Amino acid sequence: MGKPRILFVEDDASGRELGLYNLRKAGYEADAAETGEQALGLFSPERYALVITDLKMPGISGMEVLATIKKQAPDQPVLVITAYGSVDVAVEAMKQGAYDFIDKPFNREHLLLSVQRALDHHALGEEVQDLRRKARGIERELVVASKAMARVLDIADRVAQSDASVLITGETGTGKELVARRVHARSDRADKPFVAINCAAVPAELLESELFGHEKGAFTGATRARPGRFRQADTGTLFLDEIGELPPPLQGKLLRVLQEHVVDVVGGDTPVQVDVRVIAATNQDLLARAREGAFREDLLYRLNVVEIRVPPLPERSEEIEPLVRHFVERLSGSRDLAIPDELITEMRARPWPGNVRQLENACERLVILCRGDTLSAEDLPPREPGRGGIRAGTGALLDSWPPLPEDGLDLVDLEKRVIRRVLELKKGNVTQAATYLGVPRHILAYRMAKYGISRE
Repeated sequence: MGKPRILFVEDDASGRELGLYNLRKAGYEADAAETGEQALGLFSPERYALVITDLKMPGISGMEVLATIKKQAPDQPVLVITAYGSVDVAVEAMKQGAYDFIDKPFNREHLLLSVQRALDHHALGEEVQDLRRKARGIERELVVASKAMARVLDIADRVAQSDASVLITGETGTGKELVARRVHARSDRADKPFVAINCAAVPAELLESELFGHEKGAFTGATRARPGRFRQADTGTLFLDEIGELPPPLQGKLLRVLQEHVVDVVGGDTPVQVDVRVIAATNQDLLARAREGAFREDLLYRLNVVEIRVPPLPERSEEIEPLVRHFVERLSGSRDLAIPDELITEMRARPWPGNVRQLENACERLVILCRGDTLSAEDLPPREPGRGGIRAGTGALLDSWPPLPEDGLDLVDLEKRVIRRVLELKKGNVTQAATYLGVPRHILAYRMAKYGISRE
């Protein structure tokens, strides 16, 4: 790791050259700005670990530079350079958020000591924040070893400071919820609730109540009032996973919450005010679904203020080895298991259509089946037939079918027969039937109602 990069702002040419010389000689990377305007044009919290600015400059003063930086990045450490004996000015700068001040003309030792103290203080503050986030159990550890994922986290950290809605896209198993948790944990809402719900996992007939809540007696079985996920997440963050599975009637209600910041409780007479930051995730192309009429386009644009695309594992293959080592260490407990090079080579060669989740499951299998103290590639699950391909059982079924009739086929009738056959196989259990068919439960329930199919 290289030394932190420092932005040095000084309108006096000799003072600027002296400061840069001392910083670079000490091993720091340092850039110079001659004016406050130039400094603010160069500055970004991702690029600079520290800003050092003179206070008295023509145009935008150092105090204005300090105030602007602190507004943009409250935790950014800033050192100010003051004329010798200007105690009142230095104190005012400290009140405005400067970490420390340096008398002018400064000597090398004082400059470098102040720089090191500011950087150490900032690093300690970040470490404390990280420990607090982990203690709350919200943020999960992310293993990042690629430029693609570093970019994802950079966007996540920047958008975290706003209240903008975020849409996280990517294939199943890429870690979309982990990114959502990071956005929440690094936001001003970090000490407030983080509530997650999978829109595909809740039956459509219950999803409205689950999201927006209901009053006692609102429907049969409503023996008591429920607040719903939006009110549970009030002042915090609501994570809507698989947002593409949200039934059309509820899309309008969600849009109203995003626009008006009120929840219409099922069976209630008065809208309830809520303050919730919404993060949604999907593995679908919502724009294509909107063009098909399956997803409201106005809702899509409300959700997609900032999109964060999480790349699939094959696009960040350099993370396979560190991910494997991370999972094995976590899953092996007190066992000290060696990971041979040939195992890593084999795992790198695999396509991993299920992405990080599939890789984690494979590591768990390796740990469970390991007889000694060295993992073996022989214990890996069989290779997948191909990324995105249909399941082996389905392929075998299609391969064994007789030729299709020349005079055509009634697809609706075929779908009815398949649903009835699977319900027979699963003894009327709709949840198990939906899992077998690879569709959300509420989609299967909708098809059953549409075709008049009972679970008997």
